[in-house]
Amino acid sequence: MLQYLIASIYVTVAPEICIERMYWERFESEEKKSADLMIVQADGTMDMHFLYSCQTHGGIVFRYNSEVMIANKQWDRVAIFPPVVEDDMQTFIIQSFYTHAVRRQMLQLHCATIEDQGRGILFLGPSGIGKTTQAERWAQYRGSSIINGDIGFVQRTPQGYTAWGTPWHGSSPYCLNTSVPVKALVVLKQAPENRLRELTGFEKVREVSGSVFYPTWLENGMELCTDTLNHLLTDLPVYRLDNRADEAAVNLLAAELDRIT
Repeated sequence: MLQYLIASIYVTVAPEICIERMYWERFESEEKKSADLMIVQADGTMDMHFLYSCQTHGGIVFRYNSEVMIANKQWDRVAIFPPVVEDDMQTFIIQSFYTHAVRRQMLQLHCATIEDQGRGILFLGPSGIGKTTQAERWAQYRGSSIINGDIGFVQRTPQGYTAWGTPWHGSSPYCLNTSVPVKALVVLKQAPENRLRELTGFEKVREVSGSVFYPTWLENGMELCTDTLNHLLTDLPVYRLDNRADEAAVNLLAAELDRIT
């Protein structure tokens, strides 16, 4: 069994489980701890006590396309049947992780996350809007680090908000095992001219909520998620950046963030 430390959550994964090892190895735990989440592969010889316990103590069976997963009530152990489509199995893995993350006041966002001069910036928007491109522009023109290019996890803490790197990176190749305090969220729009404005009110809620993954499989998942989201939208500035994905767009946003620092 291999153990990983991801966003302060200890995850143990059986060798049979298909993961992108070249990325996951960055998150290997240096010390062995009791796992918050254990992911195993189900087969004809797997522990029948676990199956019986799930059935009789509130466990649940999930199906996604051709894949099947069994989780116990505590979500500290899940069993995934041998996959037909490996990409679909990854959905179960991140679902299991998010179950623990959302209980720790953590949100999963469709975003690119960068670290610039010690501050975290999240670029939000749908696929194809230019999140990874914008992150690359900041790396090119300011030497910023790209923590993740597509899937972000943001946690509310007593000190503020922390963006975590995780092994999941979507269509982007970027994922680092690090964290950074979040300074701002930036909703991206493609445009022929660069414009920046801070969002308020319902527009702020609408633009950000569409990039949030909601844990609808949990009984209180939506409540946990929306509570953290409400705090995040109250505490952090959200900007809309209409941009050409050029150096001028980078400088426009950087000047604003320098102003509010």
